[in-house]
Amino acid sequence: MTTARVWFITGASRGLGRAFAEAALAAGDRVVAAARDVEPLTDLAAAYPDALIRLPLDVSDRAAVRDGVDRAVAAFGRLDIVVNNAGGMLFGMVEEATEEQIRAHFDVNFFGAVWVAQAVVPHLRAQGSGRILQITSMGAGGGFASVGYYSAGKAALDSVSEALAMEVAPFGVKVTIVGPGGYNTGLFTKGTTTTEPRPEYEELRARLAEMWGDDAGPDPSTAAPVIMELVDLPEPPVRLIVGSASYDMVQQMDEARTAEYRAWEHLSRKAPG
Repeated sequence: MTTARVWFITGASRGLGRAFAEAALAAGDRVVAAARDVEPLTDLAAAYPDALIRLPLDVSDRAAVRDGVDRAVAAFGRLDIVVNNAGGMLFGMVEEATEEQIRAHFDVNFFGAVWVAQAVVPHLRAQGSGRILQITSMGAGGGFASVGYYSAGKAALDSVSEALAMEVAPFGVKVTIVGPGGYNTGLFTKGTTTTEPRPEYEELRARLAEMWGDDAGPDPSTAAPVIMELVDLPEPPVRLIVGSASYDMVQQMDEARTAEYRAWEHLSRKAPG
């Protein structure tokens, strides 16, 4: 008989985090669902009273993260799959954002994920096993107008996660950087902080709005089967794009960047370094 795995999921009250929690519970696993507001998880707690623990948690609070992880291990005895999913959106041009907005954004999107990783690694290392899924973005490889700080936070998480994967591999712990596309997670509504718009960017904002349209993207539940298959792989990839359209877009961005490098190779090679 297969032993139920234990998941620790941040940002579990909505969007992808909620979808992953539902899929894990449906598979017979146990879940510690962490979120600032766990009230939206009431129905899941009622449906899975012995398999779900709701954990109120602000991931930007490092001490609270360590305490929450220790409580999760004490409750279920171990951790098998850690999903660093908590995050928000800072929407606006680089010039417009205040220092408070920028720091608050990175406190959650980057530092929050780092605090979780630091808290869980000692437990996973002691077990000699475990998976860490770092939810970044298909756009983590480059910035884009009006979402530059979001991309920057995800790019920073991408880089530190690649380092983390190398560091913990000898202990049997595997890290995958998961880059989902635009799912209907509520990121641009409940999860968004907006800058005070400057009139100089009005034309650009209008072009961006026309480019993006009103499509909120597919339901987050459609991404859950990919994650469930991913955590079953004995040798998972370090990077995985989630979403067919997103995969094509990432390929196009990579090709465009490579083409630009090649176009200016003659200038790059004038320096000896």
